[in-house]
Amino acid sequence: MTCVVYLEDSYKEEELKLIAQDLNFELVQEYPQEGSFISINEAGLYFIDNAKIPLDNLHIDFLSGSMGWRIKRSEHETLLKKTLGKTKDTLTIFDGTAGFLSDAIIFLSLGHKVIACEQSKILYLLVKDACNRAIEELPFLSNLTLLHGNSLEVYKEQMDIDVIYLDPLYPITKKHILRAGNISAIKNILELENIMDMADTLFIEFKELNYKKIILKRPIKGEKICSNINYQIKGKSTRFDIYI
Repeated sequence: MTCVVYLEDSYKEEELKLIAQDLNFELVQEYPQEGSFISINEAGLYFIDNAKIPLDNLHIDFLSGSMGWRIKRSEHETLLKKTLGKTKDTLTIFDGTAGFLSDAIIFLSLGHKVIACEQSKILYLLVKDACNRAIEELPFLSNLTLLHGNSLEVYKEQMDIDVIYLDPLYPITKKHILRAGNISAIKNILELENIMDMADTLFIEFKELNYKKIILKRPIKGEKICSNINYQIKGKSTRFDIYI
């Protein structure tokens, strides 16, 4: 599987050159006929998983769509609020599986600080681009520290973390078919970057470190990674295993 950076009509040429150099991908000016590619337009940075299906792409936008809707009604995110517990204090949350910041941005909108780490450079760049586009309308993004790297090693360098939040990739099932496209694309990105999906192992390694609280997001019927759970918060399709 290969991936290139596609430069269309010299739009943001310098930015794309830097991205291509950073990822060690070839920069091309002809539209790719196959494989995956990264490009940019007026809406921002995007990743095309399959050049033959260009409408099927990964693009992060915090101001519209499902994410924009969630942010506008963040006070109704009762499950996530319950996972943090009843507190009026500002918490510092370490998100060790940043992904699209889907839940981390809700923590931010609720007034907390988030240190989010993503091992994939492609996902990191997509999220960084989304944050840069949204910062003026979502000032709470100033409380986000977005980092690229191995989350275990990054966590060891942090101080005074109140919560570790881990959201491993869900398996693709019929019930999650609406998310399956994104999950498949993410898996392909990890393959492109030679990153192994070791979410279960990641949790076990985090649990060996000093921590105050770990929140592990799981499918409602997913197997327990560790039986030593202090308590659970359950929704219709998702549960949160809490370790103190």
